[in-house]
Amino acid sequence: MEKKKMNGVLHCRWLSLTIVSYCFVALFLIQPDNERIKDARALSSSASLPVKAVNVGGWLVVEGWMTPWLFDNITNKDMLDGTQLKLRSVKQNMYVCAEGGGDNILVANRTGAAWWETFKLWRVNETTFYLRVAFGQFVRISNKSSELVANATNPGKSEEFVFIRSSNNRVRIRAPNGLFVQARSADAVTADYGEEGTNWGDDDPSVFEMDLNWRVEIGEYQVTNGYGPNATSVLRNHWNTFITEDDFRTMAEYNLTAVRIPVGWWTTRDPEPPKPFVNGSLQIVDNAFNWAEKYNLRVILDLHATNGSTNGWDLSGTRDGTIDWGKTDENINQSVGAIDFLASRYTQRSCLLAIELLNEALAPDISIDSLKKYYQAGYDTVRKYSSEVYVIMSSRLRADQRELLQYIGSFNKSVIDVHYYNSLDGRFSGLSVQQNLGFINNERSRDLSSVTVANGPLVLVGEWSGEFWHSGGEASKEEYQRFAQAELNVFGRATFGWAYWSWKHEINHWSLKWMIANGYISLNKTS
Repeated sequence: MEKKKMNGVLHCRWLSLTIVSYCFVALFLIQPDNERIKDARALSSSASLPVKAVNVGGWLVVEGWMTPWLFDNITNKDMLDGTQLKLRSVKQNMYVCAEGGGDNILVANRTGAAWWETFKLWRVNETTFYLRVAFGQFVRISNKSSELVANATNPGKSEEFVFIRSSNNRVRIRAPNGLFVQARSADAVTADYGEEGTNWGDDDPSVFEMDLNWRVEIGEYQVTNGYGPNATSVLRNHWNTFITEDDFRTMAEYNLTAVRIPVGWWTTRDPEPPKPFVNGSLQIVDNAFNWAEKYNLRVILDLHATNGSTNGWDLSGTRDGTIDWGKTDENINQSVGAIDFLASRYTQRSCLLAIELLNEALAPDISIDSLKKYYQAGYDTVRKYSSEVYVIMSSRLRADQRELLQYIGSFNKSVIDVHYYNSLDGRFSGLSVQQNLGFINNERSRDLSSVTVANGPLVLVGEWSGEFWHSGGEASKEEYQRFAQAELNVFGRATFGWAYWSWKHEINHWSLKWMIANGYISLNKTS
């Protein structure tokens, strides 16, 4: 009798538990879709860390050093936007200068060429340019005379100069009035030389020797403006072939768990981005999300290039290297608008792990106050759409990487991004291979520990590569293997994870795909 009673009690408890379980399942199933997505992401996000990720750099934000072949068919490709130009009058044997650096006349009385004697090209087409001087103004013809002055702020037809080149890099420059520029004297550069022919000799005051210098690396602006009407077909072909679904499949096969996708602010303006940027890149981002979900990869969406440029480099989409971001509320607000677009479009995608508010800000050009203002607004914008997606921020380059650590740590589900390269910095060129290894095992280890603090943000080593600069000849394969393994050992301690730069690259040691395929790097479940 007692046994029957006990069996009855157990049966009742089992039935109760079964009913409760079904109730929980039912409650989950009747949750709104966005709530179920949020719950699933909350569980999977923590399980995804730390990530072993790779950047798909050079894809949606062009960097010329990564894909130099993209520029091969541009006419006058040595005169792209941002190219620095120095002009020497062959008759005066002096360099042309914007007196005082700008807002003054042009003269031809300098024996050497430095900052004030350097002009930045803004390309109108393959032969027509605006000339920007040191203090940011543009060259035009004086309203009172034929003298050239540098006092225009918004270039247009009145600031267009046509360059006619000879075979030996000498040039004549046709001014907006149809006449040629001449160095009439050391203190008078004017636009009043007629149509007479020239033998390009040293006695012609309208002939200048041209010295071109790319201080700004060629990037998205240069390739799109350089190709002009043909840019759309060139870029779309690049997007469709440089990174494909097969690359995402291979990433998963190589035991990578995430992909960092750098995008430019112009992508958020699709289908009508401002000129010279071309449309169609937003569809490519959509494709990337589809492939990531198919191959179980998480996505870090990185606003790599902001309007106004935060660092002046090709990867920022800059026109001429000028850093304007953060100087006014306008471009900060535009960047917040870009984050709003990305968050509203992608936070419901199950593979989205994080949104990075910007890639790199160069100190001291970008102020701490501007950065904090943007980070607060950007974070709040992401949180409008998701409480679970991580928000990634970074300290300024060439500043103490801990300067914003406490601030970034005050946000929920926040991450600090640090970039660690043993190249792109002259201090490594004199180190031996062994010293480079020591730098990773000691200095980089300490750097990472210094930003890994209790109650602080998670840490992402957002960019690193297996390339390193060193004294002596080419390093051996075994030395590259040791160096890369040291990086994996140290960066593997980052609490959010790491992301190699990049999946594909013109230079082999910068390409993770090449490094893995050729046995330089091996990833496994514990790397």
